[in-house]
Amino acid sequence: MTDSVQQRPIRSYVLRMGRLTPGQQRAYDENWSHFGLLHGDGAPDFDVVFGRTAPRVLEIGFGMGESLVTMAAAAPEKDFIGIEVHRPGVGKLLHTMAEREVGNIRAYCHDAVEVLRDCIAESSLDTIQIFFPDPWHKKRHNKRRLIQPGFTAQLVRHLKPGGILHLATDWEDYAEQMLEVLSATPNLVNTAGVDQYAPRPSQRPLTKFELRGERLGHGVWDLVFQRPTRSAEDNNA
Repeated sequence: MTDSVQQRPIRSYVLRMGRLTPGQQRAYDENWSHFGLLHGDGAPDFDVVFGRTAPRVLEIGFGMGESLVTMAAAAPEKDFIGIEVHRPGVGKLLHTMAEREVGNIRAYCHDAVEVLRDCIAESSLDTIQIFFPDPWHKKRHNKRRLIQPGFTAQLVRHLKPGGILHLATDWEDYAEQMLEVLSATPNLVNTAGVDQYAPRPSQRPLTKFELRGERLGHGVWDLVFQRPTRSAEDNNA
């Protein structure tokens, strides 16, 4: 997935090489045709894709998919769309879905910025969640972080009025940047109050990594913002 660009675009990933295990490859081969979505197919009708109309949750960067499957299993009344650029992660997700018999997830193996632009209708998502994105912890690399003003403005456009944007990170300085960027993004309101982080919502599962971090005293910061049901322009009308 390479592009010729004049300026560095926002990317939702760093491409890392990795091979699928035999189990992941088998799950990919057996399940991709039913649960996989292709960026090149353009914008699908998700009511047709899922065979119903239901609240729709988008997760960007689901890693190996463990928490996404857990959330989908706990909320069968919702439909989940996962985006992950690393094929082994997609293979693992499909393997776990089959193992747990979870069917309310569809997955893209592509860059999330392009999927949002080309495949997801505006004002169509009830929730967007991004958990533990690459922190680019070296200061000179901070500009590569996903959570930037242009990208959050794009996210808001895809949320329904009343929709939720939920971010989480275990890097304090990234949490501070996220809070600053989201607070300055038009048509987003901090559900926890001005300049406040949210308690972890019960629907976000604790990962093994996070549990280990808690034992070591590492912090995790959740940010839960909402697109208002009425825009500032409507309120001033």
